[in-house]
Amino acid sequence: MILDTETAKQVAKSLLQIKAIILNPSDPFVWASGWKSPIYCDNRITLSHTEVRTFIRQHLVEGILSKYGKPDVIAGVATGAIAHGVLVAQELGLPFVYVRASAKEHGRQNLIEGKIESGQSVVVIEDLISSGKSSLAAVKALEDGGFKVNGMGAIFSYGFEEADQNFKNANCELFTLGNYETLISQALETKYISNDEVELLKEWRESPSTWKK
Repeated sequence: MILDTETAKQVAKSLLQIKAIILNPSDPFVWASGWKSPIYCDNRITLSHTEVRTFIRQHLVEGILSKYGKPDVIAGVATGAIAHGVLVAQELGLPFVYVRASAKEHGRQNLIEGKIESGQSVVVIEDLISSGKSSLAAVKALEDGGFKVNGMGAIFSYGFEEADQNFKNANCELFTLGNYETLISQALETKYISNDEVELLKEWRESPSTWKK
C-alpha cells in the first residue's frame, strides 16, 4: 500500500531523474537470482541527493506516525536501509538498530546490531520490496528476539503478488512511498519510455521469473 498518490508520483519522478531507477526493456538487466529484468533499482543513490534524501526521510516519518504511531525503536534492514533508517530514527529522536541478513560468524555473533530490549515496539525500514522474503526475515528476527514489530515502511515496491501474500502470511503491515504502477505511469508521461515499452514492463511484472526466457 502506498502512503498516498502524490508522494508516489514525486518518488517516481525523483528516482528516475537521479537514475536510482533505470528502465531498459530492450536490453534487460540480470538479477542475482538469474531473472532478466527491464528495471534496475538502487535506492542508495538517493543518499547522494540532498533534496530527494530529505523528501524520503520526511515521508517515511509521516507514514510511520500516521500508520503505526511512534515506536520505541527504528530498525533498518541491512544493508540498503541502514542509512535511511538512521535518518528516520534521528528525525523521530529514537534509538536505531539494524538487522543483518545472517548472524556474524565471529565475536558476539549478532544478528541484530545495536541496543534493544525485549518487549520494545519497533518499526522496520526497508529500501526496496521485491518478494519480501529478506525484509520479512528481518521482521522474524526481531519478533524471535521478543520485540513487537508494529509494521514496515519502504521506499519502493515492485508490487509482486508474491510479496503481498508473504506480508499477509506474516501478518506484517507495510506501506511504501512509491510503487511500480506509479513509476511506469510517470515514465510514460515524461516520455522516458514508449507505449510499446510499457507493454513489456507490464508483462515482466506479471511473470518476472519467466520473462524473456
